[in-house]
Amino acid sequence: MIKLAVIGSGKWGSAIYHSLAINNECIQSSARNLDTKALDSEYIVISISTQATAEWLKSNFKFKGQKVLVASKGIDTKSEKFLNEIYESYVPKENLAFISGPTFAKEIEKRLPCALVISSVSLQTAKEFCGFFPNFIKAYADDDVMGAEICGAYKNVIAIAGGICDGLGLGNNARASLISRGLVEMARFGKFFGARDETFLGLSGAGDLFLTASSVLSRNYRVGMGLAKNESLEKIINELGEVAEGVATATAIRKISEKNGIYTPIVNEVEKMLNGGDVSESVKRLLGKK
Repeated sequence: MIKLAVIGSGKWGSAIYHSLAINNECIQSSARNLDTKALDSEYIVISISTQATAEWLKSNFKFKGQKVLVASKGIDTKSEKFLNEIYESYVPKENLAFISGPTFAKEIEKRLPCALVISSVSLQTAKEFCGFFPNFIKAYADDDVMGAEICGAYKNVIAIAGGICDGLGLGNNARASLISRGLVEMARFGKFFGARDETFLGLSGAGDLFLTASSVLSRNYRVGMGLAKNESLEKIINELGEVAEGVATATAIRKISEKNGIYTPIVNEVEKMLNGGDVSESVKRLLGKK
């Protein structure tokens, strides 16, 4: 049996731990109360908040030849770096892999079937991690790391927009229109950074986007629902009790897009709404005639 460690005790980290522990010797450690034995494992899965990642790695991580699977999604707002860029300062890129795809923690805990993608510049590393998952999880190996990273980050922002759309009662047509335009916007952003088009049409892109932008199991979707009710962001986050990565990611994408001249209208409007902008006016700009 392979020895693995999962660092992160939130719902997603715990779901991964329970699934990996089915066929492997696996330990779990909180990121805040770290069991140093976890860092000594040959294979490590890290599931911690994107915005806390850089500081956590700086304070806790030492590379000892481990292979690391990153189970977080998002862009660091402070540095405007993607997660792979942050991790590559500590781990050789050949030893890094990243999870993407439509995977709600609650359903994985119930062992319901799903599929996900493990991306790494080293297909060997990706395939090794794929092999650790149980039969009810179909894991595909891929090497488009940037595509997977952008999909995982961007879809959270579009999910907020999906929640707003449903929270306002605009109907299925409006939500479908918004999500499909979000997919185009996401792919446009990704193309600038060299991501492959097909990644955005697969599990990492369309699969994860359709899931998170249309279900109350999505934290980011619930943020949008709250905004549609004119609730303050502080109140929404407090009631959520969990991190919704799309909140910070919206700002990061908007800044990156402005610097590089990338057209990202949905993200721009979502960020305005997150910062107290009028929800109805933003929706009119997104769905109205130009």
